[in-house]
Amino acid sequence: MISVVRNVAIDCADAYGLARFWSEVTGWPLEPDNRPGDPETQVPLGEGPVLYFNQVPEAKTVKNRIHLCLRPDTSRDREVERLLALGAALVADHRNPDGTGWAVLSDPEGNEFCVLRGDDDHAPARP
Repeated sequence: MISVVRNVAIDCADAYGLARFWSEVTGWPLEPDNRPGDPETQVPLGEGPVLYFNQVPEAKTVKNRIHLCLRPDTSRDREVERLLALGAALVADHRNPDGTGWAVLSDPEGNEFCVLRGDDDHAPARP
């Protein structure tokens, strides 16, 4: 017997608004029937799990005990800049001069996530 991860649930104050942010981050659209003001909203990630946003009355108060780690299809630094422009905030910068490391960002409601090295960061150097 096994269990399959179906959803990654994210408690939030504005389910639709936060789902729109994560839709832009991942490039996957919201469920077609989701509307502004819906207390539950979803971003299906293709063959993977669903990002499920659940509106709750209490605010976020402490650091996440679980978080998403993103590996961009471009460079880490370009992706960090794109995500900052979408409304993310830089929480901690663990990028190293040799190109290793990661950046910790937060979404518009303060949920932390990491941006790892991307595809371009792992590409072999061109002569």
